[in-house]
Amino acid sequence: MQLKDLHSFRVAAERANLHHAADALGVTQPALSKSIQRLETALGVRLFERTARGVALTAIGQALYARNLGLEQ
Repeated sequence: MQLKDLHSFRVAAERANLHHAADALGVTQPALSKSIQRLETALGVRLFERTARGVALTAIGQALYARNLGLEQ
């Protein structure tokens, strides 16, 4: 797990849209998807569910997001 992947996860969670998050991070959407996939693989869980309008955090994703906020303050 890379710190960069956690940052990418946080931005994607806040934007709830991978294209918007990728733009904010200055990366391509496939690169962002790979970063999130690395994090999901390392943790052995799904962090996002696809929706009609973008992505939504799973319950585990919500817990990680709350924990991630605490680490960056």
